[in-house]
This record gives sequence, structure tokens and C-alpha cells, in this order.
Amino acid sequence: MTDKKIELPLLTIGKHQPKYPIIQGGMGIMVSGPRLAGAVAAAGGVGTIASVGISASSPDFNLSAGAKVIDENNHKVLARYIKEAKEASNGGVIAVNCMCALSDYEQLVRTSCEAGADIIISGAGLPLKLPQLAEGHPDTALVPIVSSVKAANLILNRWLKHYNRLPDAFVVETPNTAGGHLGARDEEQALDGNLSLKEVVPALVKYLKELGHNIPVISAGGIWDGKDMREAFEMGARGVQMGTRFAATEEGDASDRFKQAYIEAEEKDVVLIKSPCGLPGRAIMSPLIERYFAGALEKVSCRAACLSHCICRLQHESFCIADALVCAYKGDWENGLFFCGSNVSQVKSIVKVKELIKELLKDFKLPELETAH
Repeated sequence: MTDKKIELPLLTIGKHQPKYPIIQGGMGIMVSGPRLAGAVAAAGGVGTIASVGISASSPDFNLSAGAKVIDENNHKVLARYIKEAKEASNGGVIAVNCMCALSDYEQLVRTSCEAGADIIISGAGLPLKLPQLAEGHPDTALVPIVSSVKAANLILNRWLKHYNRLPDAFVVETPNTAGGHLGARDEEQALDGNLSLKEVVPALVKYLKELGHNIPVISAGGIWDGKDMREAFEMGARGVQMGTRFAATEEGDASDRFKQAYIEAEEKDVVLIKSPCGLPGRAIMSPLIERYFAGALEKVSCRAACLSHCICRLQHESFCIADALVCAYKGDWENGLFFCGSNVSQVKSIVKVKELIKELLKDFKLPELETAH
């Protein structure tokens, strides 16, 4: 970072304007729940609850209860957690991440809107029907996650044609460095340099400007510090989204053992796998993943029916991702799937959310806000 401070851009998403243009990424299962989201929003960023498998935090949670019971509990818990996060946010902005790949995606979006979510962020597939699902909730901003200009164009055309509306922002998430499920068809595409932030962010900013759309672009994947933020803003992004750094905060909703896995991870431990949903994913090499690569996984049946497409359910292959993510959230190192970004090896300690945001902003001139929501 140079000595000269640059001004922090204002990020307006629909009717909502966080104090700072920092979005905490949605991380399931319960890695980013109401405690983390509320703390980030109270500190001036956008706090995001991941809607997937959120009832795993309930004392009586049982994957064997069946998909219908799990889904019903998820929706009840999600509604409660959105309200809790908003109460803790001190008037800040609360988003919910809803994955298109989930079997109960449509209901999760509706539940989020009804519970008062300020923003719906939606990826793991193209959210082509999102405006229909959020109908009747004009205050809820809608933000697709894309990895290319082509994907953004598909969404723009569909939304304009069928719903006569535009996205309130785009999150450009590069599969090159992002954590969790990645917006790519396979490992080769996940590592394709053409999907880097340096390629896609300025191209999408230019494309939207040429169309005359004032839609903010948010840069995501591998964002670590003020230097990365500055690079994103210089490319035309008006905000950044960060997951891995926020997962390893005191307020993060996951277990201490989950956070310890981040602290202990080295660069060589970060691997790409093929998720049971068919998408590549980035994770820490844990005992489960070692068994996965060795072809030594025990045969398991689908326990949650959480994905619209799942090779565990359809072909009895791979592993139950719901089970593996619940194990990670609870700190079961042997059986957990610990999703992470490519920069997880830089996590050295657990910090408070306020301290993290203060560190990220130290090299910027902070704007005077006309309004804050």
C-alpha cells in the first residue's frame, strides 16, 4: 500500500447502504450465522447469514429426521436468526446467502424476504427466477453471484424480459481463489485465468456502463487486506466480499476446532474436490478429504436430500455433504469438510470483527455518509 490514502467508495445496494463497502461472505453450514452477521453489520459492513443447513445449530438437530422435517426446521430457524442478526446489527445491513443448488432454494428465498432480510445474495447456479421468488418485497435487494460477463448477461436479459427489473448489484466471485462451492463446471475451469478478478471485474464494469446500467460490482475471492481492496476498487468494483477472514473471528458461529483448522492450515493443505452436487469446491485437506482422494470413503446414503442434484443420493457415490459440513461446523476433524479460500494459510489468529474491519480500513480515507441504513 502506498502512503497516499484513497477514498473508500460508497456501496449502495438497492435501498441499503452499509457504512463500509465490505460484505462478509455467506458460509454454510452455520459458519456464518446470526452472531457473525450481526457483528459485521454493527461494525459497518454487510453481515451475511448462510441459509443452508442452518438448523444444524439446534440442540435436537438430527440428519436422520428426514428432508421434510429438516427443511421445516431450517425455515423456522432462518427466520429467527435473521431477526436476531438485525437486532444485533445496530441498524446495519443484513444479507442472506441462498444457493440455487439447494432443493428448498425457493422457500429459503421467500422465508428470508418475509423475515426482513435486506439483501438476498444468490449463487451456486444462476438465480434466473429470483425476482419472482422475492415478489412483494421491494425493500429486499437482489444480488446474483457470477464468475463471468456471460453469466451476468444471461441474468440481465432474463430479469428484464420476464420481470422488468435489474439486479441491485453483482458479486463477481472468481473460482481461482474463492472458498466453498465454486462457479465453474470442473477443476480446469476453476483455475482458468480468464475467470480471474483482474479479467472479469473490469470487463463487467465496462459492459454495464456501456448498457447504461448503474449496477455496482462487488469483487470476491481471495480478498485478504487493504491492498487487495484497493486493487478491486481501482478495477471499478464498488465493494468487496470476504469469507475466510471473517470465518476466523471470535464472533464466527462455527466451533473453536473449525477455526483452529484455519489457523493450522498451510498453503499445501488447500485442495480442490468435486462436491457431491457436481461443482468443484475448495477445502482444507482433512482426514475425510484424504479418504476421498484415496477412494477409501465408506458407502453412505443421502441423509438430508438438501441438493437438487447430488451424486451421493442418485449414485451412492462420494460422501454426504450435509453430514460432512455439519461435522466441520461442530469441530469433528476426522469427518468434517472444511471449506476455505485459497488464502487460508494466512490466518494466524482469531480476532474480533471490529479489529478486522479496522485493520482493513486503516489505509483508506473514510467517506462522509449522507445516509446510512
